[in-house]
Formats: sequence, structure tokens, C-alpha cells
Amino acid sequence: MKRINLLIAFLVFAVSGVMAQVHNPVKWSVGFKKLANNEAVILIKANVEQGWHIYGMNVPAGGPESTSFTFTPANGAKVQGKTLAKEPKTKFEDVFKMNLPYYNGEVVFQQKVKLANNKPTTVKGVASFMACDKERCLPPDEYEFAVTIK
Repeated sequence: MKRINLLIAFLVFAVSGVMAQVHNPVKWSVGFKKLANNEAVILIKANVEQGWHIYGMNVPAGGPESTSFTFTPANGAKVQGKTLAKEPKTKFEDVFKMNLPYYNGEVVFQQKVKLANNKPTTVKGVASFMACDKERCLPPDEYEFAVTIK
């Protein structure tokens, strides 16, 4: 009887472990491009799995979570202006009863940074986003990154 109970417990944990695997349809990468001695652009690329999308940076109130970025530059560097990206697509979503901006496939977000000196500078950041497909939305998620501008 103990063996049967142990076997049942093992099967329950094994099945729940398989079902608890998190789907991650967005793969992120980060880099930079030096513009001048004291200026650079941070490039944050999202590769969104086919059939999935993330929302734009300007979602209307009452909608899902917008894609947003926070930056923490070091060595006296400063973030300049807003984070930029190509124009998002727009579609009406019944769930939210509104037109929503979204990205699918590959999208590159760009953030200009003013450097204080010619020394390597690390900029840390967080991308906050929400991924959805036709059937479901995953809970809001974050991608933490750090890029060293040389």
C-alpha cells in the first residue's frame, strides 16, 4: 500500500512539474552603437515567437501592460529622450474593447545615452512587457539587462 501511495504521489508531482513549465515566447538581446565620443544608442531587440505579440509603448488606459523600459546609467552617463521603435501595428481586441498597438516578429527599441567621459560605461535596465497570442495572455514579465558601452 505504501508503494502505491508513493507511486501516486510521484506521478502527481511529475505531471504538475510538466504542466508548470513556463512558456517564454519573447527572446531579448541587447547591444549598443557608438555615435560619437560622448554619445551612444542602446539597442534592445525583442524576437517574438510566431503567433505571439507584445504591446506597444503607448497602450491606452484600461488596456494591457505597455512595453516600457527603465534605465540606470553609471559613471555620470544620462539617458536622452524617449525610447524609440518602429511604428507598431494596431488591432481591435474584444477582450479590452479597444484598438491596441502591438509588435510581432522582431522589433528593435533604441535609447540614446549621453556619456560623461570616454571610459567604459555600464547601463543597466529593465524591459517590462506582456505577451499574448490569439487564445491567452501571459502575466506581465520583465527582462533585466546590462550593456557596457566602450
